Amino acid sequence: MTTFKTGTDLVNEAKARITEISVADAIEASSGRVVFLDVREPNEWNLGHLPEALHIARGQLESKIEAAVERSSPVIIYCATGNRSALAADTLQQMGYGDVKSLAGGFRAWAESGGEIED
Repeated sequence: MTTFKTGTDLVNEAKARITEISVADAIEASSGRVVFLDVREPNEWNLGHLPEALHIARGQLESKIEAAVERSSPVIIYCATGNRSALAADTLQQMGYGDVKSLAGGFRAWAESGGEIED
């Protein structure tokens, strides 16, 4: 009998392989040369996003990231709650991006912590 993984299983496995960053640490990092990468869908992006964030929806990440971000750049990825960003961080690590983190709690945690939001 074949056992299949759930979406939750995949997210949990990805989170075990990546580094998550707190909102407080991400805010501190924002004063440096970090790339904030928003992997939410366009309709989510249009409702608000982090200032100067780069938007590449999760479904287009693998085909668009190399033209947009150098592998040596520090990247903090976020989505709505931190699950898609964990999967995205895992993918970027497999693609050779060495300094990648996922924002714990995602955009929701950022907004609830009073992080700056741009329309």
